[in-house]
Amino acid sequence: MAGKKPLVVVTRKLPDVIEARMCELFDVRLNPTDRPMSQAELVEASRIADVLVPTVTDRVDSGVIAQAGPSLKLITNFGNGVDNIDVIKATERGIAVTNTPGVLTEDTADMTMALILAVPRHMADGMRALQAGEWQGWSPTGMLGNRLRGKKLGIVGMGRIGQAVARRAGAFGLSVFYHNRHRLPPEVEDKLAATWCESLDQMLNRMDIVTVHCPHTPATYHLLSARRLKLMRPDAYLINTARGEIVDEAALTRMLVAGELAGAGLDVYEQEPAISPKLVKCSRALLLPHMGSATIESRIEMGEKVIVNIRAFMDEHHLPDRVLPSML
Repeated sequence: MAGKKPLVVVTRKLPDVIEARMCELFDVRLNPTDRPMSQAELVEASRIADVLVPTVTDRVDSGVIAQAGPSLKLITNFGNGVDNIDVIKATERGIAVTNTPGVLTEDTADMTMALILAVPRHMADGMRALQAGEWQGWSPTGMLGNRLRGKKLGIVGMGRIGQAVARRAGAFGLSVFYHNRHRLPPEVEDKLAATWCESLDQMLNRMDIVTVHCPHTPATYHLLSARRLKLMRPDAYLINTARGEIVDEAALTRMLVAGELAGAGLDVYEQEPAISPKLVKCSRALLLPHMGSATIESRIEMGEKVIVNIRAFMDEHHLPDRVLPSML
């Protein structure tokens, strides 16, 4: 590929500065309408492209990869998670896969902390009351929530984002506990003032707030199953800014409606963009439209990482953000 401009197909509208730079460097097919591609359109894109740039809205599954043209050698995902791509099938076909790690960490942690603040303090309820003209003024017993200081926060998945949340949580006086596949080194635990819980079940039963930060893989699908959600206390809160598939959304909705959980703050859903009407109407749920990493800075940094990986591919160099099946 050295010396030849690759044909790069981008599935969604990216920041103008990124698209402009791509057009300078590559032969690019853009999507100015920002309409998600259908599976048939993804197949067609994979047939003609040297490089495919999908996003989390694109299911680059085994069927798409099986029909890819011989020139497709790189799928560089505009996003950190690669659960939308069949990495194993791509690798078998000799197609490299890259992602954009690291750049979403702080923004997603900020949004997580915003939900941790907002849900126990009923901020969404207060906003709805104001907008509906129902607020009658201050009351000693009106809109009573729970303070954070002294509460226990359980983090499911202690990677970059989980650790960033732990740093923020300490500033609000939360006691931090975590469950992870592998225990963190003692010096990291000490720095975060975080306590490892070997058993996820036991951690869930003890926490005031649980926040999800593990990747979506076959092993983590419905990790927070109906059984595990039942382990949480009725006065506890659940926050999810990771992936919707990690939580049994139907079971969570039933529990929220029945008052078996105090509340939830969700930025991701199992069948995005479709959301259960019961969940949408539930007053115990604060729902956001998958905007945890939605800052100008993160989107530009994501695009820059995509460009770096494509240039490395062009120059036949090591791909800095390559994702291998063994990493999943």
